Amino acid sequence: MQYSQPEIMENLRYLKALSVQYPNVQAACTEIINLQAILNLPKGTEHFMSDLHGEYEAFNHILSNASGVIREKVDILFSKTLPAQERAVLATLIYYPEEKLKELKESTGDLEEWYRITLNRLIEVCRLVGSKYTRSKVRKALPCDFEYIIDELLHTNYDELNKETYYENIISTIIDIERADEFILALSNTIKRLVVDRLHIVGDIFDRGPRADIVMDSLMEHHCVDIQWGNHDILWMGAAAGSRTCIANVLNNSITYHNLEVVEIGYGINLRPLALFAAETYGTKDVSCFLPKLLESRYYNPKDVRLVACMHKAIAVILFKLEGQIILRNPSFQMEDRLLLDKIDYQRRTVRIDDRDYPLKDCDFATVDPQNPYQLTDEETLLMEQLKFSFLHSEKLQRHVQFLYSKGGMYKCCNHNLLFHGCIPLDRDGSFQQFDCEGKRLSGLAFLDYTEQLARQGYNAPPHSRERLRGKDFLWFLWCGRNSPLFGRDKITTFERLLVDDPSLWAEEKNPYYHFTAEEETCVRILREFGLDHPHAHIINGHVPVRSKDGETPVKANGRLIVIDGGFCRAYQPVTGIAGYTLVYNSHGIRIISHAPFDGARDAIRNNRDILSTSVIFETMENRIKVGETDEGQGIQENIQGLRMLLDAYRCGIIKETAKKSPGRR
Repeated sequence: MQYSQPEIMENLRYLKALSVQYPNVQAACTEIINLQAILNLPKGTEHFMSDLHGEYEAFNHILSNASGVIREKVDILFSKTLPAQERAVLATLIYYPEEKLKELKESTGDLEEWYRITLNRLIEVCRLVGSKYTRSKVRKALPCDFEYIIDELLHTNYDELNKETYYENIISTIIDIERADEFILALSNTIKRLVVDRLHIVGDIFDRGPRADIVMDSLMEHHCVDIQWGNHDILWMGAAAGSRTCIANVLNNSITYHNLEVVEIGYGINLRPLALFAAETYGTKDVSCFLPKLLESRYYNPKDVRLVACMHKAIAVILFKLEGQIILRNPSFQMEDRLLLDKIDYQRRTVRIDDRDYPLKDCDFATVDPQNPYQLTDEETLLMEQLKFSFLHSEKLQRHVQFLYSKGGMYKCCNHNLLFHGCIPLDRDGSFQQFDCEGKRLSGLAFLDYTEQLARQGYNAPPHSRERLRGKDFLWFLWCGRNSPLFGRDKITTFERLLVDDPSLWAEEKNPYYHFTAEEETCVRILREFGLDHPHAHIINGHVPVRSKDGETPVKANGRLIVIDGGFCRAYQPVTGIAGYTLVYNSHGIRIISHAPFDGARDAIRNNRDILSTSVIFETMENRIKVGETDEGQGIQENIQGLRMLLDAYRCGIIKETAKKSPGRR
């Protein structure tokens, strides 16, 4: 294809900028050849995970083994030459190189021979996982300290005698100068980096599990990750933005599961003011309704449990007040039915819900003024200011939340897949539900774009501005608001679950999305709303645990919807029967992997135990998917078009060629 002079002149500014990087015909031609070759490589592997809920050990293991892909590569290479136990040891070494290396060195006799064999095996695995990439891309993934050596070893031709000797000499020298340990670490980390091209986290990193901060640290070290915010993530983002209501919710969730480690140790939040206030206010009161949920496998000091229950009661009462304030100043949220403190009859010990009175298990709320139930006392106001200060000044929390904002969003379209955590809100007739957004009625894609704008506004708008307050309120709405796209239910029943002994009031009706997306037609309509009109387009969803033990399947709507929340969180596992679903999408197609509960990293290292996983091939392509068929390929095609236009500009004399300086030799 040749471009006309008018087309070239129309794009002249862009072409002149491009000519700085490719200053002559040769440079442009070389890059076109390179890019055209990349288009014909197999697409990189995408790894999807969801609803991690702070379960850092299981997350880091599945991240390290790429949902079983690394063990699969080890088996491909060595199934005919190594027994299963030795393959398991090699895989564990790749997952946990530092820890496993220390153990193996203590039990190995001829260490030099072990080093030689192990290094050769790791190089073979590294060569296999890097074979689908260009040499340039592999080189960029290599650790700086060993970049040149690994590059040489990966591209040695063993059939040539001289090269074989060269190769063996490199390995021998590494062992002789006592750098084998560092080289094993470098190779293991390179394998883990190359085996997955992109990691997708489809929401809910935080809450319930012990250390979401450790999960965040791992994500920040990953070479290519994107995050679709979950309702639990957005709650912590609101807390980091200084929303007192989100802070109260975060603490209420953490105390409910007796999970204060992430708050106090992970993020350094000082909870002493809350403990003192709770002990003074509720130390002699009945707190039986507010006892935390405890793990049966652990011992808890009864005095500590009672103090935690007092803290729970104190923060829950504050939470109900602050939520009421948000609802009253945001009528567009349409959540007036959640205003329950003013519906309490303290004489009769009842609360009116939906025109009916229900007995309360506890209504001894020392800080609630029946005449003004949603106003904080002076002591509660001071306490929340102290907690707000701690959240705003937690350097680690702020760093993590900034990462969530930079790498995350409400949804993502990637390679014909639509990723989001909760739902696309629908009405009872299956149409896109409309929301009142500051005078506009928005739904579908437009509404999700609006929600993301407000979520960013809540953190980034100037302090004390109207935009900041509106954004912080909306962050709370996204957490638990009626039919919020991240919450996906008509109401959150925290009050009823704590204080009303009637399970019929605990129900949280799901948005019609969860009914209609069982139908392929609805899923196709949603995909088209987001510009994904393709026969192999899918919705990839988290948020709602898949009850695998009851026969529920993660694949719905004739394969158009895949739900990958299977229960990373230990609290969900008795309900789901498994410990999570993950998804792997490579050049051959899509595989869904179900995982059994994880016994911990220590057991995995000592006994070479992997997470028991079952892989189901969900969708297989007749021909391997090439880079040219991906979003990355589309961008490369556009670059090629620009370079071809630049070539024509050089050849017809519109842009002058210049000599490119030689980069010199190493």
